[in-house]
Amino acid sequence: MPTPRPSFPILKQFRNWLPKLDHRVWILFVGRLMSQLGTGFTLFYAPIYFANQVGLSATVVGIGIGSGSIAGMFGRIIGGTMADSPRWGRRRSLLLSAAVSVAASFVLAIAQGFPLFLVGNLLMGAGIGLYWPPNEAVVADLTTPEQRNEAYALTRLGDTVGLSLGVLFGGALIALTGLYRLLFIIDGITFVVFFGIIYRFISETRDPNLSKTNMGKGWLVALGDRPLLLYFVINAIFTTYLALINSALPLYFTNFVPRSNGMGLVESTISGLFAWHITFAALTQLPVARGLRTISRSRNLMVSALCWGIGFGCIWLTGTTSAGALIWAVLGLGWMAIATVTYTPSASSLVVMFAPDAFRGVYLSINSLCWAVGYFIGPSIGGWAMDQTPAFAQNFWVYAALSILGCLALLSVLDRMETHRRKHPLIVHDALPSDS
Repeated sequence: MPTPRPSFPILKQFRNWLPKLDHRVWILFVGRLMSQLGTGFTLFYAPIYFANQVGLSATVVGIGIGSGSIAGMFGRIIGGTMADSPRWGRRRSLLLSAAVSVAASFVLAIAQGFPLFLVGNLLMGAGIGLYWPPNEAVVADLTTPEQRNEAYALTRLGDTVGLSLGVLFGGALIALTGLYRLLFIIDGITFVVFFGIIYRFISETRDPNLSKTNMGKGWLVALGDRPLLLYFVINAIFTTYLALINSALPLYFTNFVPRSNGMGLVESTISGLFAWHITFAALTQLPVARGLRTISRSRNLMVSALCWGIGFGCIWLTGTTSAGALIWAVLGLGWMAIATVTYTPSASSLVVMFAPDAFRGVYLSINSLCWAVGYFIGPSIGGWAMDQTPAFAQNFWVYAALSILGCLALLSVLDRMETHRRKHPLIVHDALPSDS
């Protein structure tokens, strides 16, 4: 009599709970996890390393990191155009982005001053810019509108899990060896792995029936689409918030948060805080996406804005007392995690809903340009604020919290535009769109 196979009901329930998606979306999830693993090694430690060990000022570090967004803007424009091109398509665009990111990581690994630091950030910005439009287009190509929010949540989960592990291992590596440059080398290796995954497992997903599309017309249509342009402004605000977490917040924790025996949290504590932030985001990514799928994408973004406001308020409170600083930091980063996982899949799904199929890459390129804008503004103003007096650096987070009021007002207008677009989808003929 054959031995019965062991049954694991909890595991079976978990598999049934996971979204039912094309296997290539899951492969892309693994690839993104690997690439973000390396990014996590450097994302939060690069500002600390170049400011406190290389000797660059916080303002210069902020400008250097933000300058990568300038290259990222061009990369995003090129990446979106290439993604819609029959000659390049999604796959080749992704491979090019991975190759550029490998080069950027190794340049940063050898940088000993501002010139190479600047070059490395420009290359990294270009690689990231080339990456996002085709990556988001692949997910849209492989999913139905009903699946899209959870599919984007899944691929973002790959980002957050990879970042969480990268931050955790990066902090441990720094604590054991103090070799910051090794972090950039590991980052480069993970991009090599990502290149291999795309090359081996991801085929071209662009619809061949769209191969005669006029790409110049795609940009004209997108730039005349008023709901998309309003969304661009709103999304730039959200990405500025995200950039402040990666750039200004590590410096704030290092230099301005009081503790019982001095000023500034130690690196191992900062590592633990950011690992908590990303781990909590990973745990809540799919449940939040599933829980909010019944309301409009614009209203999802309203929920995100409120969470950002609460998070910034908690970060402000970290500077008020040494006894409760860690508690407020944990709460602040927790609210920011909820804000992030509410925002990211909803934003991408909203843009795909706005976009005609033929111009999906171009629309997602404009969506990605918001990240370039935000990641230029965030590090620049955040670095400048962290170079000011302790009182100003602390109150900076109050100003950030108050900024959500304007964001909510704009989102109420976008919500009406989204409702109109769902009832009257944009159909492209020869005329430019006129939408309200």
